[in-house]
Amino acid sequence: MGKDAVFTMKLEPQLRDAFIAEAQAAHRPAAQIVRDLMRDYIARQHQERDHDAFVRAKVETARRDREAGLSASNGEVEARFAARRLALEGRADEADA
Repeated sequence: MGKDAVFTMKLEPQLRDAFIAEAQAAHRPAAQIVRDLMRDYIARQHQERDHDAFVRAKVETARRDREAGLSASNGEVEARFAARRLALEGRADEADA
């Protein structure tokens, strides 16, 4: 990709000096580091938006299921699985006998 756009920003002199010093210590051009930082930021933003969309879709599905009567309370789920555990324990006891 060609590098023909110019990006100008204002920042504190001490931040600029510290950044340039660290770039030189890493033997990398400051512009390359800024490009990498920009790419990382863009990737993080995309991931966050994708995750937010995923969560919103899951919540919307759960709301539709609840409105359709396809949900159970925590107490109902706990009781159902307690019964399953007891049944499994009974089978294990029968197998041991």
